[in-house]
Amino acid sequence: MRTATVTADGDQIRWVELPGREPSRVYVHGLGATSPAYFTEVAVHPLLAGHRSLLIDLLGHGISDRPTTFDYTLESHADALAAAFGSAGVTGAELIAHSMGGSVAIVLAARHPHLVSRLVLIDANLDPIPRTPGSSGSSGIATYSEKEFLAGGWEEVRDRVGPHWWSTMRLAGREALHRSATHLIRGTVPTMRELLLDLKIPRTYLLPEADGPLPGTDALTEAGVSVVPIPDCGHNIMLDNPQAFVHATAAALGDHARA
Repeated sequence: MRTATVTADGDQIRWVELPGREPSRVYVHGLGATSPAYFTEVAVHPLLAGHRSLLIDLLGHGISDRPTTFDYTLESHADALAAAFGSAGVTGAELIAHSMGGSVAIVLAARHPHLVSRLVLIDANLDPIPRTPGSSGSSGIATYSEKEFLAGGWEEVRDRVGPHWWSTMRLAGREALHRSATHLIRGTVPTMRELLLDLKIPRTYLLPEADGPLPGTDALTEAGVSVVPIPDCGHNIMLDNPQAFVHATAAALGDHARA
């Protein structure tokens, strides 16, 4: 396990690292998740193995520290990742990022362009979304005030999300979970979608085929974003259909001959 101090208060981000060649590949999880649990199977697959790979946990999640003084905006998450990259000597990384992690990856690429050479976004949040009472995701978490969430709202979320997601969500700090969800549904200015459209690096967006066309696909495609539907999966594409995920990701990263 590797560690980097990423805030002035000494808070640390941690990751599992697999040795290999450059460019580095960095795997970034979504809200309430952890990268080693969500990405190890695909990261060691023969089609993706061989590069230096960092399975990194965002601040407040997984094996990273869970400070209560951090604001957990998408921008702050991105800057903390940038600090970890600097400590690890990572530049020009290929980012493979899921859900909220994809939103953070877009912001990271926009704010610290020298750190990112390619993006593979896995059903990532591109737009602000409304609060939805009773939802198990970020839109439901954000319906609570932070005080309400800490006082017992987190237990209601636990009961809604079920044991699979809760197995990693329980590792997240409760302030981190609530603030991350709240800032995720608010999005950024410009929006994550607008930032993505403006990036000049190779970009691929993977989504579950069953969800139907991705809104705004034509504009994304025109801007050079490759939009790739993946069959037989839900939101957690890399867990639900790892074989299809690996082939699509290897192609997106330029490993065409091996894919």
